[in-house]
Amino acid sequence: MIDIVTAIFWLIGAAFALLGAVGVLRMPDVFTRMQASTKASTLGLGCLLVGAALQMGDFASFIRVASIGAFVLVTTPVSGHVIARASYFAGVPLWKGTVLDERRRDSETEPGRDGARRQRRTARDARP
Repeated sequence: MIDIVTAIFWLIGAAFALLGAVGVLRMPDVFTRMQASTKASTLGLGCLLVGAALQMGDFASFIRVASIGAFVLVTTPVSGHVIARASYFAGVPLWKGTVLDERRRDSETEPGRDGARRQRRTARDARP
């Protein structure tokens, strides 16, 4: 019975990993690609790790798998945020279908060091 449950978790994990890879190929810009890769691959790896923990069965293996899962759950959102922030400030263009850019609105009225409001020009503003 444990083998069947393990196989189900592994298949679900592999399916999510595949969906994450397809999302990276099919999404239109770096921000949506990043979202597809981080969310789907994290969920896929979580299912694969649960399957591995069930298959191994001993407590030491469970602790190792739980440690790997915790590390991935902590580092994936942080790295995704850093990549998105760096891409945004490097001037990577948003997808044409993007409806709302909250970061641009916030950065246009960002206070300067002297307390005065200043206008921030980005690479997107320089385009015609």
